[in-house]
Amino acid sequence: MYRNDLVETARSMQNDAGGFGGGFGQTSHLATTYAMVLALTIVGGESAYQVIDRRAMWKWLSALKQPDGGFQMSLGGEVDVRGAYCAAVIITLLNLPLDLSPDSPAWASDNPNLFTGLADYVGRCQTFEGGISGKPDAEAHGAYAFCALACLAILDAPYRIFPRYLDVPRLISWLSSRQYAPEGGFCGRTNKLVDGCYSHWVGACWPLIEASMQCFSGPMPDLNSISGSEPIYQGLYDREGLIRYILSCGQDHSARGGMRDKPGPSSDAYHTCYVLSGLSSAQYNARLVASDDATMTARTHWDVSPLVNDIQVFDEDDRINPIDPVYAIPQSRREDIIAFFTAKQGF
Repeated sequence: MYRNDLVETARSMQNDAGGFGGGFGQTSHLATTYAMVLALTIVGGESAYQVIDRRAMWKWLSALKQPDGGFQMSLGGEVDVRGAYCAAVIITLLNLPLDLSPDSPAWASDNPNLFTGLADYVGRCQTFEGGISGKPDAEAHGAYAFCALACLAILDAPYRIFPRYLDVPRLISWLSSRQYAPEGGFCGRTNKLVDGCYSHWVGACWPLIEASMQCFSGPMPDLNSISGSEPIYQGLYDREGLIRYILSCGQDHSARGGMRDKPGPSSDAYHTCYVLSGLSSAQYNARLVASDDATMTARTHWDVSPLVNDIQVFDEDDRINPIDPVYAIPQSRREDIIAFFTAKQGF
């Protein structure tokens, strides 16, 4: 029901040189392009996919690619881990060629591509605390941790690539320190307050970390068939605490509705999106079923199963739909757009 209006909105925000601005007439930016591509992916359908100028997008991304492996957020803008993740999502969803345009600042005689040096750049962003910063030698931040892990998970299987480029035990230690008592929610940085949006940015790191610990080559067991007397795997963080925080503190109980940072502030679209994403992640177990190459192709699939236990702190009516742990949208939507552009020859 939203497809036609969204397509026209996207058309008005797309620039001839590639990418999407945050509004009509605005400069293209990787964050807004990422958001628009995901929105079009969610509604799906050929008209939504075809509105994207993939050739111009490829040229624009080539212009953002830097010799150090990272991506600028916009032409002449900053280089940070957001760019690495947003670019990797866009490239894989749209099945863009990896070859660089010859006028890219990263082009060289040894023929680097859009992904050349990207994992090395991400690895240089791990800090002395163990977390991930936006750029090398900056402060560790929960949202950058997710961007780093999700970017690496697109480039290769987590169980192979994470230990190659990151000190995973130190990262686990830092992520664990982001969950506070008594609130149960996550903060984004050391000595900062809990914020509902980190239910996703930090909470969604855990399925990716867990995927790095074991390669699952078969289907996930049906947790609903396990007897109540047997322990149910809870994961590496306190899911119950996070869910309690979201349901008790993350909801705006006024007539306004929506989700919020914490009690006091009003709800907004940003926090509604990422608080609900974090709730989804906490309500399900997600395990990666590896394909032969284990990169994020249409053949790669996450087995997602509802988390069930004897101390479930929410009604089944309050269980929301699962999302893809890397792309943060319904997995079927991600698979559909990749399959569409994989079958399409050229631009």
